[in-house]
Amino acid sequence: MPMASSTTSTGSEMRLEMARTQVQDINRSLYDFAMPEVDAERYADGLTPAIVRAISEKKREPAWMLEMRLEALELYQKLQMPANWGPSTKGLDLNHISTYVAPNAKRTNSWDDVPADIKETFERLGIPEAERETLAGVGAQYDSEIVYHNMRESVADQGVIYTTIEDALTDPELEPIVRKHFGTLIPMTEHKFSALHYAVWSGSSFVYVPAGVTLPFPLQSYFRLNAQGAGQFEHTLIIVEDGGNLHFIEGCSAPKYNVANLHAGAVEIFVGAGAHMRYSTIENWSKNMFNLNTKRATVGTDAHMEWVSGSFGSHVSYLYPSTILAGDNSDCEFTGITFAGATQDLDTGCKVTMNGKNTNASVNTKSISKDGGINTFRSSVIIGSRAENARASVSCQSLMLDDMSRSDTIPAMDVRCASASVGHEATIGRIADETVFYLMSRGCSEGEARTMVVNGFANPISKELPMEYAVEMNNLIKLEMEGAIG
Repeated sequence: MPMASSTTSTGSEMRLEMARTQVQDINRSLYDFAMPEVDAERYADGLTPAIVRAISEKKREPAWMLEMRLEALELYQKLQMPANWGPSTKGLDLNHISTYVAPNAKRTNSWDDVPADIKETFERLGIPEAERETLAGVGAQYDSEIVYHNMRESVADQGVIYTTIEDALTDPELEPIVRKHFGTLIPMTEHKFSALHYAVWSGSSFVYVPAGVTLPFPLQSYFRLNAQGAGQFEHTLIIVEDGGNLHFIEGCSAPKYNVANLHAGAVEIFVGAGAHMRYSTIENWSKNMFNLNTKRATVGTDAHMEWVSGSFGSHVSYLYPSTILAGDNSDCEFTGITFAGATQDLDTGCKVTMNGKNTNASVNTKSISKDGGINTFRSSVIIGSRAENARASVSCQSLMLDDMSRSDTIPAMDVRCASASVGHEATIGRIADETVFYLMSRGCSEGEARTMVVNGFANPISKELPMEYAVEMNNLIKLEMEGAIG
């Protein structure tokens, strides 16, 4: 497949437009506030066997987990960054990153027992309110540890388990389940930062949905990295047994600092036969964040996997949720949107491996770039030799708001079955002046007109997000587009 790549062209009309319109950056005050690091347990910067052992000992882990960590550390030190792949990670120096920062707080299932400053953080982010109104359970991580975790009794009564991997490892009934699944979908050999993740992972979500159980409300984990010059390495492990149904929501944010922060989490999802899994993510990392996250799901016969992803932050992102359609008649959907502004280079997309017969994959993404922001969409579709009658459709649309920004589309198709059908389409463009003039003739200001166009472009994605995140995304776009006409 050819690569569709474009940068906006210059011209007298566009220069005139840029001269009269000053577009503000996102007002990130909702996320950029930081709390003082008081009485936190902070390990030394860098990465050594002693640090890895200290993390494992603090968590009272079984011997096999420590062995896995040390093996990953050795591998991390040997692996090189992949050449000619993705944006530069220059500026990220692990010798100046603390891999473990623990707040002075014990995990609790009552917001009243969360320390005042941490509770204020999550109150400002709206997590307790969302739990009261729309969620079946919440886990809240602050820096390297979960500080709050709770689930409705009615959900627990159905046999659903929602806890941390740390706690599951100390439970004789759950530890074998974790050991069987942990690290099997995303091997430490995947890339340099997956090895780093397995060496220092901390903070986590473990979800087990029994066969035939449907959760009436979503579960949510929220990850807040407050410490500067630190990394966050949470691990999410989800198992949905045959016929189960789960919607899991992930939220992420961090304040802005003048030093690099790192996020290198991992998500492993196992979807049983006839089960349905939806994983929604909104990432609002600050613009000093290197977001190097890895996510993967395996899907059984007649099962469905759905990814909904919104990326609105970070300095650099590498994010490609991956789905393995292992069972016959299984299918997956990926719906994503990215918004890249000044100093942002967001390299995102998805991967699908289709091995079962009559499998189906649908990918629909949109990206918006402004102020020199760079958006790169990568897709990888692999159709195995046994995947008879597999169907895959990939669609990506890019909107650039000025002549400084860039958008690239890089699809890869590997088809090994003659009866398979694969399609890819990509469009890259700008807001048409005629559209802006028409809306202005109907009483809109220029800023309002452009915001309406961008919201209309993003609307098919926002409709797939949980309500509170759809509102949040629309507010971000409105703030992004607000400007002064001069």
